[in-house]
Amino acid sequence: MFGIILGLIVLMVLAFRGWSIIWVAPIAAGVVALTGGLDLLEAYTDTYMSGFVGFAKQWFPVFMLSAVFGKLMADTAMARSIAISLAKLMGKKRAILGVLLAAAVLTYGGISLFVVVFAIYPLALSLFREANISRKLLPATVALGAFTFTMTALPGTPQIQNLIPMPYFQTDPMAAPFMGIVAAIIMSVGGYFYLIWRQKQLTEKGEVFEEPKDKNILDVEGKDPNVWVSLLPLVTVILTLNLLKWDIVVALIVGNLLILVLNLSKIKGFVKSINEGAVSSVTAIINTSAAVGFGTVVQNVPGFKKITELLMGIPGNPLVSEAVAVNLLAGATGSASGGMGIALEALGDKYYELAQTSGIAPEAFHRIASLASGGLDVLPHNGAVLTVLTITGMTHKDSYKDIAVVGIVIPIVATAVAIVMAAMGIY
Repeated sequence: MFGIILGLIVLMVLAFRGWSIIWVAPIAAGVVALTGGLDLLEAYTDTYMSGFVGFAKQWFPVFMLSAVFGKLMADTAMARSIAISLAKLMGKKRAILGVLLAAAVLTYGGISLFVVVFAIYPLALSLFREANISRKLLPATVALGAFTFTMTALPGTPQIQNLIPMPYFQTDPMAAPFMGIVAAIIMSVGGYFYLIWRQKQLTEKGEVFEEPKDKNILDVEGKDPNVWVSLLPLVTVILTLNLLKWDIVVALIVGNLLILVLNLSKIKGFVKSINEGAVSSVTAIINTSAAVGFGTVVQNVPGFKKITELLMGIPGNPLVSEAVAVNLLAGATGSASGGMGIALEALGDKYYELAQTSGIAPEAFHRIASLASGGLDVLPHNGAVLTVLTITGMTHKDSYKDIAVVGIVIPIVATAVAIVMAAMGIY
């Protein structure tokens, strides 16, 4: 048991220092194997790699097609068209709401949150300039729209954090819709009013918009496509996934093909966009698979039984122990999907058994796993946090406090409320 904790500490500390989980996870798994009495080489080449390969085999098509989908939406300017239209609809007086909604629509439509950051930034910068809002709030505004409720809470979202629990609990993307909708309202409304309060606070201190050093960063030239046409691929993915009950792979293939058909005039750039999207997906799937491989090694040492007993022994609703496990592991890895992957790989069968015997629906376990993955994952070493700070030109000192409130504190509150709803039989 000490070895498991030590392995988690190694994983968390090295990830926090910015070391890639691709090689950090095997080191942490080695610590667990050595202290757990496993043969080190066998633990890596067999146990670790079986978990790694198993996850990659199951989820690589989704990661790749999703990354290609996002890249095509960005490069054809369809994502930008949607974002600009929503921002104009809100007006400069509601700049924060405009940026928030634009990021939310793109993420809920299936575009990777990393792509959303690039697509939204030029628009967000323009809106914040017009509204004279401090750029310190820009990362948190994007994070609220892309990293929270559309990623984990809204039922039907095609984001990977809502898809990973499905095979463990035999559920679909619409699992526990009432829990998800209430959690999404808490995150979005709570986060929005917090940002408005912070805007007033900064303005009173005299902190308003300041031009970034690179004024032309990520500027996009050319005419944007029609917004209604741009929305078609997003709507297609969501409807085919949830209403027609198509497999996510098929839904994403259709979404990608629709983008290509609607942008035949830009056919020369298709291969480049698809190549870049596919290549970017490799790092994403390997990162998460590495984390899952670590979880597989943990599952095979004797101390795991004690860890399981401790987690399952948390008093009250078993959803509490699931939320704690997923949240802590997401924080340790700095990854929502990675933390959830470790937790469900190690404990998914146990929680599914509890769902069969406790009277709590498997859909509730699905939704809590998804919600809990979007809490402590947004620690300072999280890849999405580092990306949004880099793109916006802000530092942790400038903006991390606000990211933490909208990305950690409020989502954890929303998860707690969802657990209470499940205890009341409201799914």
